[in-house]
Amino acid sequence: MAADEKAQAKREQAKGKMKRIAGDAVGNESLKAEGHAEESKGDLRTAKEKAKDAFKPK
Repeated sequence: MAADEKAQAKREQAKGKMKRIAGDAVGNESLKAEGHAEESKGDLRTAKEKAKDAFKPK
């Protein structure tokens, strides 16, 4: 996995988790949903990079 893509995926996951937790803490469903979506986006980016690595010639 490319280092910059991996870092971006981790940032998206962390940022999404923080938004989700903050939204849950204050009762803001919109912020909670936005955080969940961003966290999922980071998970998908990680999965995409792992799939690319799996098919990369060695």
